[in-house]
Amino acid sequence: MGKTTSGNFFEDFTLGQSIRHATPRTVTTGDVALYNALYGTRFAVQSSDTFAAAIGYPRAPVDDMLVFHVVFGKTVPDISLNAVANLGYANCRFLNPVYPGDTLSAVSEVIGLKENSSRKTGIVFVRSAGYRQDGQMVVEYVRWVMVRKRDENAPAPGEHVPKLPVAVESNLLGDACPLIRNGQYSTTLAGAPHRFADYAAGEKIDHCDGMTVEEAEHQIATRLYQNTARVHFNQFAESKGRFGRRLIYGGHVISLARALSFNGLANAFHVAAINGGRHVAPLFAGDTVFAWSEILATSELPGRADVGALRLRTLATKNRPCADFPDKTGDPDDPSVLQDDPSVILDLDYWVLIPR
Repeated sequence: MGKTTSGNFFEDFTLGQSIRHATPRTVTTGDVALYNALYGTRFAVQSSDTFAAAIGYPRAPVDDMLVFHVVFGKTVPDISLNAVANLGYANCRFLNPVYPGDTLSAVSEVIGLKENSSRKTGIVFVRSAGYRQDGQMVVEYVRWVMVRKRDENAPAPGEHVPKLPVAVESNLLGDACPLIRNGQYSTTLAGAPHRFADYAAGEKIDHCDGMTVEEAEHQIATRLYQNTARVHFNQFAESKGRFGRRLIYGGHVISLARALSFNGLANAFHVAAINGGRHVAPLFAGDTVFAWSEILATSELPGRADVGALRLRTLATKNRPCADFPDKTGDPDDPSVLQDDPSVILDLDYWVLIPR
């Protein structure tokens, strides 16, 4: 092998394997500025030190999804360098705030393996955790990824599909959010008057706006997270692959949808947990992303009168506005024949906190 590595292939993983990932990353205000430039996120708590300090944070925390992507990026060289696609997420909790100057590192455990019927690829399930320099866990999540095999004839390294919770219980939310000082949250400065009591289960919100993704943008974003997956960068290789072009990192779509959700959910300032998510279809440069959200549930949090939780299902689409809430096609009376609308690229189920 010499001094270089071609990364892990499916047959290199084993159940229970623990991997401490390389390259701790200090998050800086430069990273925050570049993240904001790429997505245009406008949530007041993450945008303004003075706004954040007024409600109880020491300063503006780093955007939750930037934290997620940095930790995710640490795992890529060991888990998904040879990925075909990242498939989904579950049981993700944000456990402590991160501020510019904090250093993040990551550890993963292989909790599931399943070879695909083609024998060319397999699904690897991992539980990954990100830590601050003080040893405090900041985020933990499960994801599953389709990884190429080095040798199609190699035996599968085992088979086990883990059971995962459908959703994070609402009583486990809020660790990364300090108590909001009474009366100090300004909806005027935040950009919208709507608080926890203004939302109800079953409500649907079209976020209206769209963002077109350029080739350079998604590659800069993925490099920002030190995510080295070849499928996002190497046009020479991908020109011979299934799609004939580079695939946009799924996390880029999540951040676009989150930024778009400001229009309608401006005060939902903190992503507390991700219950589950699917990258339904690929996105490519030149496509325009739209999004809409449904309120799945509302929940008061034990011992907290300052914030409540909204369980959201956000769907992102490509090249299709969401005024009619595109979702499933087929006979609604027969769920077995329902299929995702061809425009849907992301289906994300998550909890956000919003002032009461």
